[in-house]
Amino acid sequence: MTYTNNIKEALYRYSLKHGDDRLILGHRLSEWCGHAPILEEDLALANIGLDLLGQSVLWLKYASELQGIGKNEDDLAYLRYEREFTNLLLTEQANDDFAYALARQFFFDVYDVLLYSRLKDSNDDTLKGIAQKSLKEAVYHLRHSSEWILRLGDGTEISHEKISNAVEDLWMYTGEMFMSNDDDVLLASEGIGVDVSTLKDEWYSKVSEVLEKATLSVPPIDAFMQKGGRNGIHTEDLGFILADMQYLRRSFPDAKW
Repeated sequence: MTYTNNIKEALYRYSLKHGDDRLILGHRLSEWCGHAPILEEDLALANIGLDLLGQSVLWLKYASELQGIGKNEDDLAYLRYEREFTNLLLTEQANDDFAYALARQFFFDVYDVLLYSRLKDSNDDTLKGIAQKSLKEAVYHLRHSSEWILRLGDGTEISHEKISNAVEDLWMYTGEMFMSNDDDVLLASEGIGVDVSTLKDEWYSKVSEVLEKATLSVPPIDAFMQKGGRNGIHTEDLGFILADMQYLRRSFPDAKW
């Protein structure tokens, strides 16, 4: 499909940020390998992390093709600096404990299902293909994280306290998911992308439903929200992720597997 330069550039940035979300969150989940509270969850989180990594490859590969300067998805993942990443602040938040990891995942999973559900009808064949493939995985991810929210919230006094604290502390990073920019609006008008601001009310409704079932308090939708990730302004957590994730490639740039 042939696009004008402004649409092509917007689509590049659009693909890059969604690829970054999944790359960084997938890395965060990989940190649980060997550390989850039970073996089954160790395997589950590792598999979800692999799903997100696979999705990030698709997004970043498309971004590299749109950029058209001879880079590939590995270059975008391993050779950019912190300020060049445009992932959501939510995705980079540290694994303070298991409850934090599940709350972070749940918030993102609801958003992910809503995004892919609309993006599967995109006029762009590549985005449509990514969404149709990834939606099946996203639905499973949401079922998994929702069940854990219910289990922890309606479990013991300690588990309830931990997941309640995680929901409260991470809530301020959720608003950024729905902060659309000119790229979102342009691509939505062309039937290519999704204007994420239109997902907010449905996201809040679905999140509230699960939290209430888990006997957890639902924070207000208009609470204070942190932002900056989409513009390359991150928390210190991203620096630690990139130091770990990019070390081998930067140390041995010509290595071949």
